[in-house]
Amino acid sequence: MKTPPCDDAADEIPVLEFKNVSFSWPGGKGLSGVSFAVPAGQFVLISGPSGSGKSTLLRLAVRLEEPTQGEIFIHGESFKSIYPPELRTRISFVQQTPTVLPGTVRENLLMPFNLEIRKGSSIPGDDELYDWLGRLALDDVALDSEAAELSVGQRQRLCLIRSLLPKPVVICFDEPTSALDIESREKVEQIAEELAAEGVCILMVNHTNYHPACPHMLLTVSGGSVEVLL
Repeated sequence: MKTPPCDDAADEIPVLEFKNVSFSWPGGKGLSGVSFAVPAGQFVLISGPSGSGKSTLLRLAVRLEEPTQGEIFIHGESFKSIYPPELRTRISFVQQTPTVLPGTVRENLLMPFNLEIRKGSSIPGDDELYDWLGRLALDDVALDSEAAELSVGQRQRLCLIRSLLPKPVVICFDEPTSALDIESREKVEQIAEELAAEGVCILMVNHTNYHPACPHMLLTVSGGSVEVLL
């Protein structure tokens, strides 16, 4: 499979790159010979039938699974050479099912800054947190409210904000809008496009008819293989 050129960034090192990556689950399903490169600011929409390997692709991209063959690189550096907690300061994962911890909304949002790997990092203040809540239509959610008492859709948007605050260079979305109403879904999609415009690489699995308004790459996953379309 050919990797498409990256237009103006053709000569630059991709932010994320898969090189001949294969992976198999027990029972034989998985991915085979996957190669593609994602330049800075690229929005990658991932499509394909249920069970084709879309979520597996994202799990490999955040190193929740290890390839059985091939390598994955971030800024030209092999995943194998990067301490996993360090890698996850650079790549965030927004899963389909939101996971919140016991505690307040504020405590959940600031959870990434409690990790040892981020010791000494600048911690967002309440004004910044409230600004993000407003951008995701969570204006009526107080930072001191219990995160577990939020609706599924509210928890999903909370998890999205939590993933964005550390300013990753790659964000992987696994059907992030599946539990949201139309208005909230559009806000999440708008935020993703704004992040791409700011230079963040976006990889998004989506089962709706959504297509980004910004330039984007389409990955179609089928039968264990991945095809790159521009």
